[in-house]
Amino acid sequence: MHLLWGALAASASLPFSQAAVKNHTGNGFPNGRAAVPFPNVVYPGASVPYAVAGAKTNQTSPPSYPSPWGTGLGDWAEAYEKAIAFVSQLTLTEKVNLTTGVGWEGDKCVGNNGAIPRLAFNSMCMEDSPLGVRDTDFNSAFSAGVTTAATWDRQLIYQRGFDMGSEHRDKGVDVQLGPVVGPLGRAPEGGRNWEGFSDDPYLAGQAVMATVQGMQDAGIMACTKHFIGNEQEHFREPGEFDGVELPGYSSNVDDRTMHEMYLWPFADAIRAGTASIMCSYNQINNSYACQNSYTLNHLLKNELGFQGFVMSDWSAQHSGVSSALAGLDMTMPGDESFDSGTAYWGANLTIAVLNGTVPQWRLDDMCVRIMAGYYYVDRPNNMVPDAPNFSAWTTDTYGPYHWYANKDVTQINYHVDVQGNHAQGIRALAAAGTVLLKNNGALPLTGNERLTTVFGEDAGENGWGPNGCGDRGCDNGTLAMGWGSGTANFPYLITPQEAIKAEVRANNGNFESVTSSAAFNQMQALANRVGQPGVGGACIVFANSDSGEGYITVDHNEGDRNNLTLWNAGNHLIKTVADYCNNTIVVMHTVGPVLVDSFYDHPNVTAILWAGLPGQESGNSITDILYGKVNPGGKTPFTWGKTRASYGTDLLYMPNEGDAAPQLDFDAGIFTDYRGFDRRNETPIYEFGFGLSYTTFSYSNLQVQSHGITPYVPTTGNTPAAPTYGTVSNDTSDYLVPEGFDRVPVYIYPFLNSTSLNASSGDPMYGIDYTFPAGGYDSSAQPYLGAGSNVAPGGNQQLYDVIFTVTADITNTGSVVGDEVAQLYISLGGPSDYNAKVVLRGFDRITISPGATVTFSADITRRDLSNWDIDTQNWVINDYPKTVYVGTSSRKLYLSSPLDTSSSGSSNTTSSSMMSSASSYSTSTVWSAPVSSASTESAASTESAPWTASTPETTPWAASTESAPTWSAWSAASSGW
Repeated sequence: MHLLWGALAASASLPFSQAAVKNHTGNGFPNGRAAVPFPNVVYPGASVPYAVAGAKTNQTSPPSYPSPWGTGLGDWAEAYEKAIAFVSQLTLTEKVNLTTGVGWEGDKCVGNNGAIPRLAFNSMCMEDSPLGVRDTDFNSAFSAGVTTAATWDRQLIYQRGFDMGSEHRDKGVDVQLGPVVGPLGRAPEGGRNWEGFSDDPYLAGQAVMATVQGMQDAGIMACTKHFIGNEQEHFREPGEFDGVELPGYSSNVDDRTMHEMYLWPFADAIRAGTASIMCSYNQINNSYACQNSYTLNHLLKNELGFQGFVMSDWSAQHSGVSSALAGLDMTMPGDESFDSGTAYWGANLTIAVLNGTVPQWRLDDMCVRIMAGYYYVDRPNNMVPDAPNFSAWTTDTYGPYHWYANKDVTQINYHVDVQGNHAQGIRALAAAGTVLLKNNGALPLTGNERLTTVFGEDAGENGWGPNGCGDRGCDNGTLAMGWGSGTANFPYLITPQEAIKAEVRANNGNFESVTSSAAFNQMQALANRVGQPGVGGACIVFANSDSGEGYITVDHNEGDRNNLTLWNAGNHLIKTVADYCNNTIVVMHTVGPVLVDSFYDHPNVTAILWAGLPGQESGNSITDILYGKVNPGGKTPFTWGKTRASYGTDLLYMPNEGDAAPQLDFDAGIFTDYRGFDRRNETPIYEFGFGLSYTTFSYSNLQVQSHGITPYVPTTGNTPAAPTYGTVSNDTSDYLVPEGFDRVPVYIYPFLNSTSLNASSGDPMYGIDYTFPAGGYDSSAQPYLGAGSNVAPGGNQQLYDVIFTVTADITNTGSVVGDEVAQLYISLGGPSDYNAKVVLRGFDRITISPGATVTFSADITRRDLSNWDIDTQNWVINDYPKTVYVGTSSRKLYLSSPLDTSSSGSSNTTSSSMMSSASSYSTSTVWSAPVSSASTESAASTESAPWTASTPETTPWAASTESAPTWSAWSAASSGW
């Protein structure tokens, strides 16, 4: 979503320009934009010799029409019956009101569609964010998505979703604008990666599924976002850059990468029943996401069978008729630009239906989809009084209901406390998502240390208050969430400094701290004291790295991070303390990976913890870990590389096509994060899925059970013809502004100003000779896609058939109870330029008592074993040998077994594109692991870098011979009205 300032001005009164004034060494470019050294998407020193055909500059997106109409597949049937009954009662203007936002600051939420007073139907409230209710008070500030994913705990993830949904419900919100799986995290510097879960599509998919289920079980609609390819903040939408007006960037993605990476978690959200999907700002293959007929009509609504409604990101709509035909169902906030009073839809959508450029069935489908989502989560039985009982524009009790128009002063905030007992869950999840990266026996602390010291600004308070920076647009004090629209106000923020101090004093210990980033002399003196003979104690150093949404710039970071270093001179801070203190414990609050090469193997750095973005209970959760009240069990949801170049992908910081749309080529294909590290045989410092514990575990007794299964059958048959509900009068006088109507200035209405459609449109280009895609008007029965479904959302339902069940025994060989996250990976086989060495396909977090053995179990589905075949446009299980691995991370895979897929029922087991370079494949190139029992590293491990490949590649990676489909030249861009 986009910036919101009115509400925050009331509580913080900080202009955006002040968000960029702070400049500390190590986080940003002192000279601003001119210092940006990397204008391309491959960082200097990185190498991507396997660029994927199809992910290329000026790629085009094929047309796909008509927009599929919802039919109530699966468990949506009852919701569709109710939605159809409701929509059948509506007039044309009432239908238009459902689809169109009333304008920025037009109502009480960051987004509202129009009401239907005749039926006593209030406008729907759309409100951020993915980690709590934004722009209000007496709400909770939950852990961010990236910390949530680090728990690898489906139950905790579900409960977080339920608690967030409950708070939105009790504030009177209808649609919570979250969760996030776009960005997925293609490049680690991406500004909004932290709002999502992980750059691995399987982990992200499991997390979004549990989150959607939790949120909607609380009785509100989830809006999964941002669809799709929204992987950076720079140039995400049209705007001025150094005096040049630029279109939004284009994410150029090949067909297979789209399916196996970026679309994958959205499919899981749809299977979970997400009521809404938000289309993103960027272009995909040079067609804007909110009018891209291929991604919305073909992929989302046809192939994945999405039954809910597509909502635009705020001002991400760039056309009227074209966006309607391409599959957009609701436009937010409704006006063409903020507070403009003009709109692509509203009255213009009324006109479009009357003049036939938008067929009635398309409008009816929009409305049915919106109302189906409403009934699917049972909104009528989850209403609260005075809803919404807050205003997104101020925390004052009284003020104008219509904020921008300064009209209708009344009580707009009821200050309802919705927190319940959620603090307990936030604390538990943040601790569960903390990852122990290194421990030489320093942790857990005993509480008997004679002198405990804390260092770094990240340990302390923001001097302006926890909510003193609008939308958290600064890096003052401890970091508990990133910045932007994906935030919430803190009800309070427990800092590490205060929580550790309380713990120390409860044990009658001594505590001192230095939190000023500039006080290096004082840091040296205090660290030196701890290291003196006879003193004994611990030096706990806190450092962070921040990022956020592009409408706020912090220390020259325009949303995206400029680098992967710690902020506020964090690396220098750690070295300063470690050089003097022989028991230095590092705690990092970061939005993603940072470079730790300067200190991770320092002999005095005895432990390293990644605490992510923990939310309001930050200090309590890290203290629970430090003092052993909670045994760390989190696993890193991304890879920690040795250098920035290690990642092989980067962002686009400078335009690369003159005044045309910047081109962001996804030429790494599926080989991002650990897949790319594995392919390049690059040894990371900490691999994906890595994390230590205060106990140890062993793995043994891998068993694979094969299930009988029927052959995979592509879906066939046709949909019903497009239905219409009610009739539309052709008398334009029926749609004029009602006599005596009290109009709110710049509010978006569906009414006409004149019986002349031309005059009412206000568009000088009205009536020009323009031909819209003919297929957009075809209301006849349409064929289902073979990869789609006529049964339930989520694609061909046979993809979710269980083919194998894998079990393994895990024993706690240590002396304390602990959680182990068992991880299942599969080698899909094939040439090294086609498939990753291993891909995550299962996990479970299990609590195990000392000496006890538990059985880990995971199902492997057809989808888990399949690749997307660009020729047949379907999922196939190829003939390459496949192996399942079970272990503790992507590179510590202790147990393995071949998988016999000869009877898996794939109707097209091998395509020509998959056979290329087949001779280069060798099972020995996957890291070897013993098939007998194996123990994980102990809490006192001194291993400075996780295991290296046992059979390194000796030849360069072969260039890919895969070809992409021709995404023929038709851009969904339109002149609009």
